[in-house]
Parts: sequence; structure tokens; C-alpha cells
Amino acid sequence: MWDSSLLSEEKEQRVVEEYKKTLRQFLPFCGSCPVREKEGRRTKYYIIFCSRHPDALLLMNAIMCQAYFGKMHEAKYKGTLFEEIDWRTFGERGDIKETVKREIKNAPGVKRADLWLSIVSNYFMRWTKSEFVHSLEEMLDKEVDCPTPRKFRTRLNDDCELFLVENDPTASVAVIPRPKINISYKKYGLIDNSELNLVEKVNDGSIIARFDKTPLPVRATSVICPHFLELKWAYGCPFDCAWCYLKGTFRFHPTKTKPVIKDRAKVESHTRKFLEEVTTPEILNTGEIADSLMGEGLSEPFSKFIIPMFEEQNKHKVLFVTKSDNIKHLLEINPHNQAIISFSLNADKVAKRWENGAPSVDRRIEAGRKLSQAGYEVRIRIDPMVPVSEWEKHYTDLITQIFTNFTPSRITLGSLRGLQSTVNGSTDKSWVDYLMESSNWGKKIAFRTRYEMYSRILTLLKNDYAYTNVALCKETLAMWGRLEMDYKKIRCNCVL
Repeated sequence: MWDSSLLSEEKEQRVVEEYKKTLRQFLPFCGSCPVREKEGRRTKYYIIFCSRHPDALLLMNAIMCQAYFGKMHEAKYKGTLFEEIDWRTFGERGDIKETVKREIKNAPGVKRADLWLSIVSNYFMRWTKSEFVHSLEEMLDKEVDCPTPRKFRTRLNDDCELFLVENDPTASVAVIPRPKINISYKKYGLIDNSELNLVEKVNDGSIIARFDKTPLPVRATSVICPHFLELKWAYGCPFDCAWCYLKGTFRFHPTKTKPVIKDRAKVESHTRKFLEEVTTPEILNTGEIADSLMGEGLSEPFSKFIIPMFEEQNKHKVLFVTKSDNIKHLLEINPHNQAIISFSLNADKVAKRWENGAPSVDRRIEAGRKLSQAGYEVRIRIDPMVPVSEWEKHYTDLITQIFTNFTPSRITLGSLRGLQSTVNGSTDKSWVDYLMESSNWGKKIAFRTRYEMYSRILTLLKNDYAYTNVALCKETLAMWGRLEMDYKKIRCNCVL
């Protein structure tokens, strides 16, 4: 209800806040900035912006802080001794340290990046990122604790988890509360038209969460992709494939696609909680936002860290997806019954042109052969297939080379595709010339060409190798139908 006793400026602010609340229903990251001649004068109007991306909110906070407070400082102190002094040293903008403590108290274990986003969302245009970082560093060990960086580094970063230090007079050291690990479940509609109550995420989903970005197919251009669980132990990739969708996913991230390893303690606690509690068998994919073998050069290789954990039970499996041939540690691990290794392969001509930095196809196949002989389940992804000149010969040669060395447990075929964000994030865009039509997962090669490629490989596998354990990756409902394949019985790379 409108309060007529409010001052005019208070009424204006309430109208602006209600307007932003409405905007957030459509574009969740919203902020506003008053425009006035100088401090204490009536507001002429408000600049209001909104976006669906959190980075936009952080960017506008930085721009508007500088523009507004810088302008107010200039208007107030121009021609005085204080004119050249930084505006940050003036004005009443509140105590950021108290705000930091309040936010951490409400969400113990929050990451520094998420804490800053929450502060900007709740107190837009109040403080700058540098003020936040500086204040947090001053509070470290006295008011705020961060166990994450002490093991690996001496300074905080955006992935550090933060807790309040609560001094217990009966204890000799500060007591730091640890958040309880909770598992969220959700009823999912499956592609076979059934429903099942499955894990949605563990805690905030930063380590284990379900990939459910592909809706159930409703039209011919809908892509088929069963929802699966990600084990997000790291992100980024050491290779530089031209079409890698991580270039779009992380294009606004400070480290871009540079490999970043997450806190092992958190990965372990979330994974163990999942393995102990969840009764429905699942496969956890470690290679959706990272190359699964990029951590093999660490003092404690990722494979030797994660596989023994899964070997303590026999219900769930861990999936490695990789273009690497660094399998030394995998060959040293026994038992490995709960681990599946999936190699991404391509025709040699395609790999040499666009998969920069990745080991050769020969080396990847040789790695697959050794792991298969060692008793691992080895899957193959031939993805993305590209209709280069003489593509039929190149992909036929690839199939021959694979089956000369070993027989994969499963093959998943995919063709070149590109989300707009991937295209925008790519430096080498030569591959985009092959994309002709749209789907609900970006642009694709022309339907007829894709059909010819899939059909040729499927026929080759069936006739020459009696092999039919094949599925398609992020392919349309229309393509599954044209190939007379039953997508409801899909057994592709990322599912059990």
C-alpha cells in the first residue's frame, strides 16, 4: 500500500525498487543509479539496467561506482585542496566488513566470487571490487577463515571458501563451523517418457550437479541428450580445439579455458557423501567442463585420488572423458572396476587442422589399446565429425585404426555444432563455415550431410565389424528417426 506520508525521494526510490523487482522476473541481475547535479540535490532521473548474466551486474557496479561517486566528488570539491584526493576516502557508504561478516554468516563456506556477487546484488553501487578484496584480506585469520588457500597458496582467490571465525573461550584455537553437506533430489522426466526421482545436486552444485540443460524433445529440431551427473573437480582444458564449447562457457572468466583445479577436500567430502547416500546407480562425468586427465601431472594425480574412492563401493561409476594419452597412473591403479575411460577421437586430417595441442589420434588410440588390455572399460567418442574433403575415406580409416587396436565398449557419434557463445569465444572460426541449420543446441551441419556421414559409419560398423553399440551425441529428433534409431533406448557416452 502507498504511504502518502513518505518524502518525495523515498517515494521515487520505492517506485524504482518495485520496477527492478519486476525486471528481475525476466532478467535477474538488475541495478540502478541516481542522476543528480551534486550531492544533496534532487534526483533528476535513474539509470536502470538489467541482464541475464552476473558479469554484467559486476561490470556495471564498477562503472557506476566510478561515474557516480567520482562525479559527486568533483562537484563538491572542485577548486579545493581535496580535489585530487581519491573519492573512495570520502562519503558514508557503510561498513563493508560488517556486510561481509553478515553475508558469510548467512552462507558459511561461500566462495569469494559468490560472496562478491551477493554483496553487489544486495548493495549495488556501494563498493568497488578492490575495496571488497582489500577488506577481506585484512579480515583474514582474525574475523574470516579460509582453509582452502592454506594448502595450495598464500593468498585468496575467487574459489576460496569463507567461514567466520568464532572464538570459543574453552578452546585453544578458533572454532570454524563447517556447513552440513546436503543432497537435493528432483523428479525428472526421462527420454523414455518415464519419471524418476534423481539427484539434482550436492550442496550448491559446485562439485556435483545434474547436467539438465537439454529439455525433453518436442519437435524435429530438438536435440536428444539424456541428463547426467557432472563431477566438477576442475574446469578448463590444456588443449586448444578451435570449436571447444568451453571457450564460450568461460569467455568472461578471468582464466578463460586455463585449467583450474578445485579444492580436493571439498571434492572428496561431496563425492563421499554422494557415494554413501545415493542408492540409484549413476555415472559421474568428470570431463564435461575439463579434460579428465589434465590433473595427472599433479603430485597427487586426479585418477589416483578419485578412482580408489569409487572402488570402495560397486553401485556408481566415474567417467573420464579425454583427448590426453597420459595414462601412466591409470595403468598403476588396481582395482578399477568402477572407472570408465572415454577417448575423444577424430579423423586425422580434422584433428591436425582444429584440435591444437592435443596428442595425435595415433597416440590416443594407442592409449585406448593399453587401457583396454589392462581391463578398463574404454569408450570412444567420434565427435565432432566434419565433412572435409574426402571425409568418407578419412573416417573409414579412423574406424579401421580403432578396431585394429581394440574393440570399444561403446561408440558415440556426433557432428560439428556450435552454440553462439562458442562461436563468439573462438579465435579460429574457420569451422563455422560448415554450419548451415539451427537446432535448440546451436548451429549444425546441413541435415543431409550429417545423415550421409552417420549412415556411412553405422553401415561400416555393422557390416565389417558386426558392431551396433552406437549412439548419437546431441543430435536432433529428426536425425534419430531418419536413421531408424530408437532414441528412447539410448546408451550414449555419458550414461550407464
